Amino acid sequence: MGLSPELYGYLLSMGLREPDVLQQLRKATEKEDMSVMRSAPEQGQFMAMLLRLAGARRVLEIGTYTGYATLWMALALPDEGEIISCDVSEPWTAVGQHFWAVAGVDRKIHLHLRPALETLQALLTDGEQGRFDFAFIDADKINYQAYFEACIQLIRPGGLIVVDNVLWGGNVIDPSNHEASTEAIRIFNQSLANDARVDICMLPVADGITLAQKR
Repeated sequence: MGLSPELYGYLLSMGLREPDVLQQLRKATEKEDMSVMRSAPEQGQFMAMLLRLAGARRVLEIGTYTGYATLWMALALPDEGEIISCDVSEPWTAVGQHFWAVAGVDRKIHLHLRPALETLQALLTDGEQGRFDFAFIDADKINYQAYFEACIQLIRPGGLIVVDNVLWGGNVIDPSNHEASTEAIRIFNQSLANDARVDICMLPVADGITLAQKR
């Protein structure tokens, strides 16, 4: 956010190392009607580095879309790593599944095609509390707080939750914008700012991301 096209181009040319298979998936995603929902390349690379720094092995992803961020994360995980990825769209996720297989990481990714809250509740019911290292929330904004509440239980102490779209194109500070998604993000951001269960860092990466480390 806030970068000129020229400066953003420089950032990508100097700072991005995007494997060919990820470039192919990104270009395939740009053909989709809702391609704006794809994670930015530098954001995917940033999360991949966070996973490696944390030595993460088990990841929760809330919102798959075409699986671009999923692929960044899967490539960063060790061979025994696992991603539980939640979405409701078979056509969109099918785009990603092809490239996951091409990259040889499809065995690491377990896709659940049903409402994410159902999958998260099933994990809690199965006793998975505290057994995940990392979570990425990038789905419908109305349920952000509910997703976070489930993830905070499933993530281990010291684990990291990354929340996308927290600046929402600047709409979070537009007093005339009262759309449901905008209001939901405002409420979520305020709640997280005062949440003693986590240490937080909000960053102006892509559309704004917040890192929340469980205490």
